[in-house]
Amino acid sequence: MNNRISFDRDTAWEKEVGNEQINFRFNIITILVYIIGIVLIGQLFNLQIINGESYREQSNTRLSRITSIEAARGSILDRSGHELAGTRTEYGIELYKTNIANEQLNETILKLVNLLNEYQISYSDTFPIKIEPFEYTIQGEELSKWKKEYKIDENASAEEAFYKFKDKYEITNENIEEIRKIITIRYTITTTGYSATKSITIASDVNKEVVAQISERNSEFPGISISENPTRAYTSGSLAAHILGYTGKINEEEYNEKKDTYDRNDIIGRTGIEYLFENYLKGKDGEKQVDMSVDGTVTGEYISKNAVAGSDVVLTIDSNLQQTAETALENCINKIRNGGFSERYDATGGAAVVMSVKTGEVLASASNPTYEPEWFVGGISSDRWNSLVNNEAKPLLNKTIQATYEPGSIFKMVTAIAGLETGAITTKEKINDTGIYKIGNQQYKCWYYTSYHRGHGYLNVNQALQKSCNYFFYETGLRMGIDNLSKYALHFGLGKKTGIELPSESAGTVASKETKQNSNREDKNWYQGDTAISSIGQGDNNYTPMQIARYISAIANGGTVVNPTIIKTILNSDGTEISKEEIRNYTNEVLGIDTTDDGIQISQESMNVAREGMRMAASEAGGTAYNVFKNFKVEVAGKTGSAEAGPNNETVHAWFVCFAPYENPEVAVVVMIENGGHGNYAAEVARDILAQYFGENETTEINESTTAIPYTEVIR
Repeated sequence: MNNRISFDRDTAWEKEVGNEQINFRFNIITILVYIIGIVLIGQLFNLQIINGESYREQSNTRLSRITSIEAARGSILDRSGHELAGTRTEYGIELYKTNIANEQLNETILKLVNLLNEYQISYSDTFPIKIEPFEYTIQGEELSKWKKEYKIDENASAEEAFYKFKDKYEITNENIEEIRKIITIRYTITTTGYSATKSITIASDVNKEVVAQISERNSEFPGISISENPTRAYTSGSLAAHILGYTGKINEEEYNEKKDTYDRNDIIGRTGIEYLFENYLKGKDGEKQVDMSVDGTVTGEYISKNAVAGSDVVLTIDSNLQQTAETALENCINKIRNGGFSERYDATGGAAVVMSVKTGEVLASASNPTYEPEWFVGGISSDRWNSLVNNEAKPLLNKTIQATYEPGSIFKMVTAIAGLETGAITTKEKINDTGIYKIGNQQYKCWYYTSYHRGHGYLNVNQALQKSCNYFFYETGLRMGIDNLSKYALHFGLGKKTGIELPSESAGTVASKETKQNSNREDKNWYQGDTAISSIGQGDNNYTPMQIARYISAIANGGTVVNPTIIKTILNSDGTEISKEEIRNYTNEVLGIDTTDDGIQISQESMNVAREGMRMAASEAGGTAYNVFKNFKVEVAGKTGSAEAGPNNETVHAWFVCFAPYENPEVAVVVMIENGGHGNYAAEVARDILAQYFGENETTEINESTTAIPYTEVIR
């Protein structure tokens, strides 16, 4: 009992001690809170009362804005690192809103405009009233709408409206020219809008002298800021224009799709490499903080986020070879137009492709006529744009991949190989060309008959290729049938996209029963005559020069159908390299390329027949291009072609294809000249290209035969 009473007393004592400790801690915390509160109140009193006026003055004289640092666009280089498209720094003049009176703003604007005029730099001027004499630059409904928007009387004259804006902007100057200069910029401010963090652009592409003047006299130009923008620059004129493409300002629809990564004023690729590799070429913008006083004077700036330049795209193109191809093509077209060969033709343009037969790398790709990508930098003028799009020769079209043409006799190697592989002909068999091939009551003439009124006589397949005998290939085509012929044409990549890393490639068409069925012709039945003309590269056969280059490369390398490529590599700004697999997968996905293998295997015997026939055509007497290459130091295998086109066969496209050296082929060259007349005319272009490639420009002298007879295929 006593023990229990003692235990209860101990417990009560412990509780009393615990309560006292809790109360003590609470009192300590309360005291601390009061002390902190007093300190804060004292500091607030110091900020607002004692030093309030000083701090308010400092705050009112400091503004900060965050501006974007535009990332440099990646360069486009040739295979040796020569820059074809790069960037240059362009200076711009921007105006930010500042806390200054109208009088000072007007004075600043006048100083700026006078400075720009001194250096003949254009600036934004959309004010629709001219002076001396006063007149509106807009008329009719547009003028009425403008007057209503700015609350100007409908009957107000241009002079009355002008002075209304003078009063609106509180301009005190009396000189009419000075008034308009001020109104011009103030009107831009009104229509565009600006703030302390959002500027308006007054002038672009400003020279360094003006930049230096504004920087040195910073206090005289409150609110004026100099921007440094990387601008696209094409350093080689029109060289490789159709490969590079051009850029332009992003439009509203594109911006809405890409607003997460693009600003409204960003530049975007429109065609060529610029378009297809936009995702790689575009860099990531940075940020810069600019501090300034309320009167617009910059007091400091620093970079808060570095810009990351876009990746460099390295092409397989060789600039020297590209220049040779473009120049040779242009010279040959002009020579044909001027009657420099035996006949005059109204050649309208053309294309040339140089391809590595082992890798498919495109070393040169020329399209004529051409343009300069630099014309599009900053926006192309309407006059120049109209001159390009209304030109019947289509200078904006990349004719190496976007235009298709009947191949004519350069297709005959397909017919020869298909005939051999199907057993329709043999290497030893000779067919007697009598000059006229008859199918029912239809007659199909060999070109030789048109010139000499007789046929070639008995020819084997090699000789038929050498002399480009139509009769031989009519017979071969009819023996094997159109289905076999079209199958082998497709195997060589004809009539389907090559997958080269350029946009808007055309697939073309292979002559076949299906192609005719899908055409807009009334009679869709297939006839033997259709097979005959298809066998010499006419009819529905329509291919791009790039497809032909792929096909000739396969003949040269022994049968491997290469994948044409114009991209060597892509280099990131940090020095890393994009893998070949990523580039190929990216382009195949974007372009929608089918890489399915048809499984066809062609014997080396058939390939050697095609190769030897081409060698004989260019390097043996009697060949259709022998007169062009007979003195060439490298043995060339080639084939001429003259393809009739147009509703009445009034156009004759000139083709020449070749590879060299014959024994160990390195490159294939394809030349096509629209309405060029004869295939051996086009051979001159290939000769100049090969001379450049093999370093023979200074040592090779070609003596053209004036008695050599060019030929045109006469279909009927």
